Amino acid sequence: MRHALAVLRSALFILWMTVTVIPIALTALLMSIFVRGEPVYWVCISWLRLCIWGARAICGVRWRVQGMEHLPPPERLSPVILLPKHQSTWETFAFPTLMSHPLCYVFKRELLFIPFFGWAIARLDMIHIDRNKRAEAWNKVAEQGRRYMAQGNWVIMFPEGTRTPRGGQGVYKGGGTRLAVTTGTPVVPIAVTSARCWPRKSLVLRPGVIDVSIGRPIPAAGRQADELLREVEAWIEAEMRRLDPEAYAAPAAASPR
Repeated sequence: MRHALAVLRSALFILWMTVTVIPIALTALLMSIFVRGEPVYWVCISWLRLCIWGARAICGVRWRVQGMEHLPPPERLSPVILLPKHQSTWETFAFPTLMSHPLCYVFKRELLFIPFFGWAIARLDMIHIDRNKRAEAWNKVAEQGRRYMAQGNWVIMFPEGTRTPRGGQGVYKGGGTRLAVTTGTPVVPIAVTSARCWPRKSLVLRPGVIDVSIGRPIPAAGRQADELLREVEAWIEAEMRRLDPEAYAAPAAASPR
């Protein structure tokens, strides 16, 4: 009975996302004819706010955040590179609504072909890459990342690359720390327990509380990218075990290495 109710609520939530994305995406597309940058970004973020609100109101997915004081205040243009744990779609939607500065995601270009959603994010200051062209992809990340951070945006990259199951750990990749060292930008590790409520590769949301823990910025100037990555990985994985100890009590469902 409980699972059936969760399925019904999740179906309503998906319908909610579908109905609300169309008018907002069309508004963003029309606006982008005349303006670019932050005005279009905040219009798109209004849809993400509706999604996060819908997840809470319809499916009972709540959240609590600690460590916001570690981020630069809204009035400062100090760039940072956010490196979060990646367990579900929730953090992809939630982080732009939680952060004071526009976020610049690095993502695979295939997302641009999703109707309405992809069309809208194509008009934003994001970095979409072709993963099959690694050298070209890195050059694009370095060039555009530097430019967008100079505009006051924060770059966000998921170091595991893809979503991992609850209690699991993916292979941490060094694109984010490499960009940090190249540009001299601090990195901010973030732990998030979103798989409690929205497991990867599932459209069924479960009621509960998602914990988000934001670590202190780690300076990147003068560091080696691999060394910095190991520090980020160690902090995130230790924090995950503190936030969600029951998920790590059993042998971890680690992603293939």
